[in-house]
Amino acid sequence: MNNIFQKFNNFFSNFEALGSLFLRLGVGIAFIIYGVGKFPLPPEGLTEYFGLSPFLASLVAISEVSTGVILIIANFLKNSIGNTLTRLAGLNIVILMVCIFAVAHRDWFITKQLFTSIQIFLLIGGIYFLVKGNKI
Repeated sequence: MNNIFQKFNNFFSNFEALGSLFLRLGVGIAFIIYGVGKFPLPPEGLTEYFGLSPFLASLVAISEVSTGVILIIANFLKNSIGNTLTRLAGLNIVILMVCIFAVAHRDWFITKQLFTSIQIFLLIGGIYFLVKGNKI
């Protein structure tokens, strides 16, 4: 019986890098889509609805797009630069998501709405990449 479990685990350990890649692509593409959706700059929704300055609203949009792109590209840099870029992208995701929760979704704290939204999973993905970096 142990032999079956060992074969099962050995088979799937070959795909460990794919799991990280799929998570990276999902989070990266989501950030690119969210950021591009705020163009043209400055994003009117952020300036009018949330009262952000045009500079800060533009910075958010550019930050989202660049974070997604960097997160994806860093996967292919198998050195300390790729590791550092992955962690910086993760840190930026965490900062962006905490700010989004604080500004746009204050009423979501520990509710069903929080745990059924994409935002919590983007935050968790950011924490994952901040902690793990590019290491497999």
